[in-house]
Amino acid sequence: QVQLVESGGGLVQAGGSLRLSCAASGSLFGINVMGWFRQAPGKQREFVAVMSTGGSTAAYAASVKERFAISRDNAKNMVYLQMNSLKPEDTAVYYCNVIVRGNTYWGQGTQVTVSS
Repeated sequence: QVQLVESGGGLVQAGGSLRLSCAASGSLFGINVMGWFRQAPGKQREFVAVMSTGGSTAAYAASVKERFAISRDNAKNMVYLQMNSLKPEDTAVYYCNVIVRGNTYWGQGTQVTVSS
């Protein structure tokens, strides 16, 4: 079993920054990609960013590219999301996502609210 715990969400003004963290624990042998998704009220969960196992490859949703940066620390089983130039439309619950031996796991989410 794998557990994911996100932290770092909060309320920020437009143009501000936040850094989300996700700690993974449990049976992590064979962990693959780590990433972030988000879900705004009344909308479906959407992809934000993902990083490969070795950290050499990252992909971003078009809406966050150039503003968000994903990183991971494999030694600590952590994945981070640095969010800059935040916009009100970035308001959502942000979920950490990992794939371990073909199984997908989700964290409980952390709320990010961007005021205009």
